[in-house]
Amino acid sequence: MNEKIYPDSGVELTGFTAKNYDKIMNTMSFGLYRGFIKKAIKNMAIQKGDSILDLGCGTGRNADLMANYIGEDGVITGLDISVQIENQFLQKFKNRANISFANKRIDQLFDLKQQFDIVFISFVIHGFPHEIRNTVIQNALNHLKPGGAFYILDFAEFNMDKMPAHHRYIFKKVECKYAFDYIERDWKMILKEAGFAEFEESFYLKKYVRLLKAVKVGS
Repeated sequence: MNEKIYPDSGVELTGFTAKNYDKIMNTMSFGLYRGFIKKAIKNMAIQKGDSILDLGCGTGRNADLMANYIGEDGVITGLDISVQIENQFLQKFKNRANISFANKRIDQLFDLKQQFDIVFISFVIHGFPHEIRNTVIQNALNHLKPGGAFYILDFAEFNMDKMPAHHRYIFKKVECKYAFDYIERDWKMILKEAGFAEFEESFYLKKYVRLLKAVKVGS
């Protein structure tokens, strides 16, 4: 992918950014990224044998952490659209038969012909226009088993004007315009209207980051 569909988004990765994504995330988070990601994935209470769909999986950094919990009978499918990222993902898991990659867009409806115990998305959904986020949520719903869990690791809901000045400066400097809209919305209500229930939250980084769990209801 050479051109971005959403010019104002920061989650469509191309060229240098895609090739160096993990290093960039480390720098932007002042080295804190891996630490709270590990805590968040631990909080997901992944079980041996779980099947997981990782939307916008990147290079597989999160999948590598989740792989510690699923055992030999579990599976992880990473889904992304950057060729550079796909190559890094496949190289990372070349000896793991239960971890695979699908090159698809999460902002368009797709069908993998299977359903999963868990759908996970980390710091991706905030970077889309809101109508596109609804498509991402529908993809998650369609690919979950009844009773399966959708986990969104992303910014929490907060008032940016109440942030300490230095945090507000960094947020405005680093984040795309869609993030400012994302933090103002009621995500439990949005997910409830889409067909989810039984919400649970875990917070990180002074409660600016949240792991939100939502369970698929019905069939």
